[in-house]
Amino acid sequence: MRRKIKGVLFDLDGVLYVGDKIVPGTHATLDYCRDNHIPFRFITNTSTRTVGDIADKLQRMGLEIMPDDIFSAVSASRDFLRQQDNPSVHLLIRDSAQSDFDEFVQDTQNPDFVIVGDIGAAWNYKLLNRVFRELMEGAELLAMHMNKYWQTEQGLQMDIGAFVVGLEFVSGKQAKVIGKPSQTFFKLAVESLDLSAEEVLVIGDDIENDIGGGHASGLAGVLVKTGKYREDIVKASDVIPDAIIDSIADLPEILESHR
Repeated sequence: MRRKIKGVLFDLDGVLYVGDKIVPGTHATLDYCRDNHIPFRFITNTSTRTVGDIADKLQRMGLEIMPDDIFSAVSASRDFLRQQDNPSVHLLIRDSAQSDFDEFVQDTQNPDFVIVGDIGAAWNYKLLNRVFRELMEGAELLAMHMNKYWQTEQGLQMDIGAFVVGLEFVSGKQAKVIGKPSQTFFKLAVESLDLSAEEVLVIGDDIENDIGGGHASGLAGVLVKTGKYREDIVKASDVIPDAIIDSIADLPEILESHR
């Protein structure tokens, strides 16, 4: 990695915390960035909470993080819809994220957009068939992200990517993907730092969405061995991180050597 790093994009789940447990070294690394005037933002594909709710959780965990510091798939999806012509929507998201979409007309029969987020065990064949019919009748498919899986305290859990791909396959429609690895998503986060992509590093636990998405957007990428990291998955990937570290605790050493 032959570049000067002036800003950082932190993935959240799996990097700063797993479940309700802070990854050791998180506080020290964020303090290092603050003390050395290295601006940072937090980027997440979490689709079950609003940005405000995410900030509240982080603050309860002892992290001084404000809503304006967070770029989420939920807020980005809302902002995308605001750019459309008063669209009607069918929301496949948790109740906890619904408030961000109160301004849009809800239509579960003939919507302009079907919005896919994390609904957990609510997926079933009847619901998939209903969405399939809506897509065939003209609705567009908007995916908050395309994650394959995510790390929980019980191990890896399947995420929404498989459902989105299945809906794409049967409908013949390509989903508009809002969160990581979307280049638009990374571009907005980088611009908020008032830096160029070449000056920013993304640190994450997902080789494809975090590191691959960051590389495609011109950022350096550092992979951590916490969260969903699996050595066999990394070895099988075409994405080559600029560095692989044990955890967020090791990031200050990298930043110090690339200032």
